[in-house]
Amino acid sequence: MRRLFWLAMGVTIGALVVRKLARAAERLTPSGMANGIAGALRELAESISDFATDVREAMSEREHELRQATGLDGTAGRAPAE
Repeated sequence: MRRLFWLAMGVTIGALVVRKLARAAERLTPSGMANGIAGALRELAESISDFATDVREAMSEREHELRQATGLDGTAGRAPAE
């Protein structure tokens, strides 16, 4: 029974190692490298897009604050609401 257990354990570990090595070899092929680079560029583009959106929102908020502070929002001369 012990030998059967260790045989099964060895076969399982061997299969896992072979699968891991096959994945690593696939990543080193030209198509695997291209997929990796494409994925990285896609993530970079998404990050830049998110950053630009955040900057636009912050710009808009700051512009609104400045317009309120200088009275350029059309509230000049009105009494503040309390």
